Amino acid sequence: MRQYFDKLLQISASEKPLPLIYPVLIALISGAVFSLALAPYYLWWLAILSPALLYACLRQRAPRQAFAIGWAYGFGLWFVGAFWLYTSIHVYGETNAILSVLLIVIMALVMGLFTAIQTWLYRRFFPETPLTFAPIWVLFEWAKTWVFTGFPWLFAGYAFSERLLDAYAPLFGVFSVSFVVILLACALVEILNKRIFWAVPAAILLLGAWGASHLQFVSAKDEKPLSVSLIQGNIPQDMKWLTEYQGKTLEIYTELSQSEWGRDLIVWPESSIPMFQTDIPGFLQAMNQQAKQSNTAWVTGIPYWDLNDSATQQTPVFFNSLMASGSDTNGLYKKQRLVPFGEYIPLHGLLSWVLPAMQNDPSMSSFSRGSSEQAPLDIKGHPLAAAICYEIAYPNLTRRNAANSDFLVTVSNDAWFTGTAGPWQHLQMVQMRAKENGRWIIRATNTGITAFIDENGHIVKQAPIDQPAVLRGELPAMQGQTWYSRFSDWPILMFSSLLLLLGWFYRPRVIDVSFKSRR
Repeated sequence: MRQYFDKLLQISASEKPLPLIYPVLIALISGAVFSLALAPYYLWWLAILSPALLYACLRQRAPRQAFAIGWAYGFGLWFVGAFWLYTSIHVYGETNAILSVLLIVIMALVMGLFTAIQTWLYRRFFPETPLTFAPIWVLFEWAKTWVFTGFPWLFAGYAFSERLLDAYAPLFGVFSVSFVVILLACALVEILNKRIFWAVPAAILLLGAWGASHLQFVSAKDEKPLSVSLIQGNIPQDMKWLTEYQGKTLEIYTELSQSEWGRDLIVWPESSIPMFQTDIPGFLQAMNQQAKQSNTAWVTGIPYWDLNDSATQQTPVFFNSLMASGSDTNGLYKKQRLVPFGEYIPLHGLLSWVLPAMQNDPSMSSFSRGSSEQAPLDIKGHPLAAAICYEIAYPNLTRRNAANSDFLVTVSNDAWFTGTAGPWQHLQMVQMRAKENGRWIIRATNTGITAFIDENGHIVKQAPIDQPAVLRGELPAMQGQTWYSRFSDWPILMFSSLLLLLGWFYRPRVIDVSFKSRR
């Protein structure tokens, strides 16, 4: 560890910058190790050390050099941090191993451009200070939630989902946690460079987190907790959509649910029913009847074929959906944010070679996008906000869906990434969404990680992964709103923008001193 700090100090304090190759290599390695700060490794201190090294590497660098350094960091970050995509591309997408790795390289190069542009802008327009590096980092994390539909993964704030700094989440969301993390990282570099005064704002931020941890925004309603059972069927991904296995899938979920009728709510995961509702009206009617007789609400993931829209548009229109039925229950939620290459194929004709196994399966590649204006599911008088799989990674989308809800439910099928860090990173995001919105989250998955997460983002119960399981819990309905649920990301985005504006306005001006004054 000491050699990293020595190199950091040498790069950041040297009057004459080292050759570009050194900071590029250090940035590449720093980006590559960042994901170890996240689940399932939880080496949270790397979330501070990694950006600290990047900040030091950028010292005294020209904008073009900063672009190269940032691109190296971003490539390392995404190639290692999102390498779990290899399993879905190679194993289930039936793409050969070499091409699968090449696709991940391309993805990392493209996503790495976010950091490259970020560092170029930082060195081109702003002074070298934590008060400009931290806000531009936050704005680029935010950009990853919407540019090209977004890939909101690997945020610095997630490393503190269950640690002191997450107390900022109910105030201003995950981006505020990232802001604090990056500012602390930069302050570390400044302190090591004998600018000791940076210890003061660092201490203030840590004390602020401690103080925020004592704030209470929400409370449990004075009523009976909701008894909930989550069903984890553990259906192998390579068998899930096979026609000959569909009946077996329904049989597995039905048998696991048999002992749970009579509880308030039973939840099946994403696409646990691997057929359209039009294919199995008899099964759905029988399940609805069973639920009503048991005074139980039943929520299940199912591909939904919208016959009305299909007739109007003269083409099949179907959605990845979450359907509620049973006792005092109704609602249908249609997924709003779709996974490229998993639920639709961008530029379908040009990119049909990418995942050949998915091209002819409409259930995996031709979903439509649900409306942004959807009511919560109604579960025995409780509004239940929904998010399907990938959607939970979008902070503001989850916040909008959670408005005026008592609980959140998210269903997923992470069998695509079995044995990788992907499902654990995904669960960590769910924890942050619970903390931001002050609501319990019900998470039902096909192979794991099925869990109950309380309003503070803590995992209360968790089912074993990669095996059939039933997880039972008693959940209190919550009332009240966090600051984040009221004001969204705007406070931290506006604050970051203001710091950058001030930094740009007060940046050092270059003065031409190429000639001497004549007497």
